[in-house]
Amino acid sequence: MTHELKKIVEAFKDAHAKGVKTVLATVVALKGSSYRRPGVSMLIREDGQIIGAVSGGCVEKEVFRQSDSVFRTQIPKVMTYDGRYRLGCEGILYILIEPFRPSSEFLDQFFKILKDRTSFRMLSYFEERDMIDHHLGSVLQIGSATLPFRDGFQKKREFQVFEQKLTPCFKLLIIGAEHDAVQLCSYASLTGWEVTIVAPPSEEKRLGDFPGAQELLTIEPETLPVNTIDETTAIVIMTHSYVKDLKYLMVLKATRPTYLGLLGPAERREKLLAELIERLPEIDEDFIENIHGPTGLDIGAETAQEIAIAILAEVLSVARGKNPISLRKKQGSIHS
Repeated sequence: MTHELKKIVEAFKDAHAKGVKTVLATVVALKGSSYRRPGVSMLIREDGQIIGAVSGGCVEKEVFRQSDSVFRTQIPKVMTYDGRYRLGCEGILYILIEPFRPSSEFLDQFFKILKDRTSFRMLSYFEERDMIDHHLGSVLQIGSATLPFRDGFQKKREFQVFEQKLTPCFKLLIIGAEHDAVQLCSYASLTGWEVTIVAPPSEEKRLGDFPGAQELLTIEPETLPVNTIDETTAIVIMTHSYVKDLKYLMVLKATRPTYLGLLGPAERREKLLAELIERLPEIDEDFIENIHGPTGLDIGAETAQEIAIAILAEVLSVARGKNPISLRKKQGSIHS
């Protein structure tokens, strides 16, 4: 959810620069089932624009209507939304609606922690009932600093607290610059992932060639900054060059990304891994076992766009520790 909060804060900055007030709505509790889980937020601008969503579209109109009083009074409220007779989800949502006026310190600390790729916490103070109270509200806990979502906020100890730990934005490192890399980049960015493209200088590529990418590294394999690869990073190698793929695997040997995918057929993978082990006989077996090649789930993908979907689906399943099955075969709730 970190990438969603990032979009909300960026949208606030734009609204604030234009003198437009904003209100934040956050699902802080749930009884039953719902399209999204507690912790999801949406930003409402006074001019009617909405950034994000707290459901699949069913609840947003009521949240927008309820936000009117918060804009007028600048006093937070909790609203309940009983979807048992209106939604397919059959749940009761408790939604905190509060003025969103983060300070300059909040903004500085927030974007710094995103850049540093460290975790932080969000705490929301509320009650599971319809109510209006000055002491309702949320804060970010970044290290020892407590940063409220609005100036003057003071929590009330008797209130319930919804706490969520927010991890760094999920990062996808795409090594390759062909048409299929462009498609994978585009689809990954739509999910909110931070995408970095790696291409050799000889390709003469520009960042604008990859819609949604945040960064383009035009470097040789030997200079790949492996120290930035962490447990919230996925890597897909898709250079279409056997020699280049081998070089990148050798450079990545000491990294432990959450996912490492290799484009190409199984025979090519076996040849690559055999040569990799021959060149680096002491290479860790766990690194070899973590290589997903051919990358992607078997969903019958043929086009570059479909292959991108297959790859993203496998990355998600590995990152979330899931064994992909059809949801109609799943027993119990969708979300654990």
